[in-house]
Amino acid sequence: MSTPKRLAALALLATIAAGACSSGGASSAPSSAASGAALSGTVTIDGSSTVFPITQAVAEEFQLANPGVQVPVAFAGTGGGFKKFCAGETDINDASRPIKTKDAADAKSEATNCEASGVGWVELQVAIDGLTVVVNPSNDFATCLTTAELKSIYGPESPKDLLWSQVRAGFPAEIVDRFMPGADSGTFDYFTEVINGEVDASTQNATQSENDNELVTGVAGSKYSIGYFGYSYFVENKDKLKAVEVDGGDGCVAPTDATINDNSYSPLSRPLFIYPNTTKSRTNATLTAFVDYYLANAATYAAEVGYVALPADQAQKQVDAWTTALGS
Repeated sequence: MSTPKRLAALALLATIAAGACSSGGASSAPSSAASGAALSGTVTIDGSSTVFPITQAVAEEFQLANPGVQVPVAFAGTGGGFKKFCAGETDINDASRPIKTKDAADAKSEATNCEASGVGWVELQVAIDGLTVVVNPSNDFATCLTTAELKSIYGPESPKDLLWSQVRAGFPAEIVDRFMPGADSGTFDYFTEVINGEVDASTQNATQSENDNELVTGVAGSKYSIGYFGYSYFVENKDKLKAVEVDGGDGCVAPTDATINDNSYSPLSRPLFIYPNTTKSRTNATLTAFVDYYLANAATYAAEVGYVALPADQAQKQVDAWTTALGS
C-alpha cells in the first residue's frame, strides 16, 4: 500500500477509533475488516495469555472478512513470545508488560535480541487490565488483602507450608494453596515487580502455568486456594471464583471497569500491548492491514472479552505511533 493511501486509511481508522472509544467505553460493533483489495498470507502471533482473548477475537473477525488470510494466535507468555518475536519467528507479540530494553540489567535484553536479528518493533497499547487476585468462592475470610499480605503469600521468603493464619491473625490455620502464572508470563513479571519489589522474585512453592484457564481450574477446585491473572479471566469465570479486594495503601478496592480505568485499583492496574514487527510491516500489506484493523477495533474487543478500553485520546496516540513507525 502506498504511503499516501496508507495515511488516508489511517486517518479514517483514527476517526473510527476516536468514535469507538470513550473513557472506558467501546463501540457497539467492529468496523469493517475489508481492505479494499484481496489479502492473503499468514499473520503469526504469540505472547501474553492475558492479551490472547482480545487478539483472538480480532483475528477471528479479520479472517472472516479476509478468507485468504490465516491468523494463528498462541500464548507462550510475554517473555516466551518475545523470544520468538525477536528471532523473527512471529509477526506480532502480545505483551502484558513493556519489552525489556537495553537499559535492563540483563545485557541480553529482549530489545537487544530484536536489534541483533534486525527485527523492528513499535509498542501499541490496546487495552487496560486489572491483574486480579482470586480465591475459591467458599473463602469467606480473605475478602481484602494488603500488598504486604500478598507479598507474604507470593514473596521469595514465603515458607512452603504457609498457613492462612500466618498471613493474618484470625484467618484459619489451613495451608495456602497457591497458584500463579509461569516465569515466562508478563503477568508474573508485573506482579513480582509491584508486589514483591523485584521482577522474578517469587516463591517457588506454588503451582505455575502459562495457561490461565489451568489456574482458574486450580483455584476453583481448592477450598483454601489463591491465584492471580488478568481481569478478563475472572470476568469469564465469576461463577467459579471470588475476586479479592486489594489495599495498596488507600483502602480496599475491588477490580472493576471503573477502578481499573481510573487507576484507583492500584498497584495492579496495568496496560496491555501488541508489538508488531515494523520491519515486516513496511512490505507486508496483510500484516499492516491487520494492525490497522486491530487499532480501529481494540475498544470493541477489549470490552467484549472483559478488559477496559482506552480513552479516545490514548487510542489516537496508538494510531499516531503506528503511522510514525511505518514511516520511519
